[in-house]
Amino acid sequence: MPAPRPEELRAKRRLALVGGSLGNLVEWYDWFVYASFAIYFADSFFPGDNPTTQLMNTAGIFAVGFLMRPVGGWVLGRAADRRGRKSALTLTVTMMSVAALLIAVAPTYGQAGYFGAVVLLLARLLQGMSIGGEYAASATYLTEASARNRRGLGSSFQYVSMTCGQLLGLGILITMQRTMTTAQLESWGWRIPFVLGALFALVVFWLRRRLTETDAFTEETGEGGPDDSTRGTLKALWQHRRQAGLVMALTLGGTVAYYTYTTYLTKYLISSAGMAKSTATLVSFTALIVFAVLQPFAGMLSDRIGRRPLLITFALGCTVGTYPIMTALGSASSYWPAVGLSLLALVIVTGYTSINAAVKAELFPTRVRALGVALPYAIANALFGGTAEYVALWFKNSGHETMFFWYVSGCATISLITYLLMPDTRDAKLTRAESETEADADRGRDRDAVAAPVEAVR
Repeated sequence: MPAPRPEELRAKRRLALVGGSLGNLVEWYDWFVYASFAIYFADSFFPGDNPTTQLMNTAGIFAVGFLMRPVGGWVLGRAADRRGRKSALTLTVTMMSVAALLIAVAPTYGQAGYFGAVVLLLARLLQGMSIGGEYAASATYLTEASARNRRGLGSSFQYVSMTCGQLLGLGILITMQRTMTTAQLESWGWRIPFVLGALFALVVFWLRRRLTETDAFTEETGEGGPDDSTRGTLKALWQHRRQAGLVMALTLGGTVAYYTYTTYLTKYLISSAGMAKSTATLVSFTALIVFAVLQPFAGMLSDRIGRRPLLITFALGCTVGTYPIMTALGSASSYWPAVGLSLLALVIVTGYTSINAAVKAELFPTRVRALGVALPYAIANALFGGTAEYVALWFKNSGHETMFFWYVSGCATISLITYLLMPDTRDAKLTRAESETEADADRGRDRDAVAAPVEAVR
């Protein structure tokens, strides 16, 4: 078949970027909106007089959702490696739509006792499975669909879309806070964003059905590609266990820092700094807008200077800066100081979020890339990212809130050591075409090197 024209290739990559990013946006909107609205529906499912205990219960269900992420990473990562990135992306958004609808109709404690909490738990487990596959499928798809010298930029849109999903949820929350009373929000208003999430997912389902498969996967499975029955299996992943260990270690610090300064930040400003709910929400919203804008610039920078410098800068900043930033945030009772400190933290975190998808995808060969990204990442998130908010609230409830700051710094230190020891992945070759292009360039340089002395003699 003739090679596609440059304009056709650019159009294909734009559609891939839009389809991968918008689907990711809706997935993470549904995931994060739970945390954003928990302050309003916590007492609907867990009655009691202690607000911190109620939030701990809802945070516990938030954390339990992470336990399904390794399962989703395994099942859907395997599907992405064996049946294609496109099919896995379509399946994940379908699962998330069903889970959002379950939360929207879940009965409260007053209506059905703890049955409502059980429905909430089942929905979060389904969401966890969906997100476990979505992260790997979108990271792999965005990385493979990007030009080799723009993979950092292309993969950065994963966290752009993740953050925009959270911003969409926060924007809906801010709008509802200004148009509805607190009693209305706590009674029935909190259900609205979950209904919207289910509807958004239907639109994305249609969009993702139009996506084309990546060249890397087509090359691996098409005519003339290797016939590998172990593709996408745990046996194949075991052959790359060192890379899987790297994914877990480099994820550790990043996921704890990310969830600390996004999902937990609003609750921290309300419960520890004494800030009004609406003001704390606006702080998070403002800081996340800037954070989303920063991602592509950091991704482009990594395409120029490599991935490791950004990762090392993040881990060093998080190791040293977490305690002073969180301590200062605990005393920031007004909008502008809180915004400034939140932005400082998120600028540091950008060194990880902007490129982590590309780094993980570049560590593995095509036949096990989605599973290699999915499973170790999901395990690290289940153990550390998903429990970050619960650990923070546990330390607060026990009267040792500042210990959580040291916990975040310790996780970042482990990742810092990993970044210092691991190779840079920027120049990894994901397809045979990239390998052949580089081989041709090497042969050309060799011919030039041989010809230069001859020309000099002449």
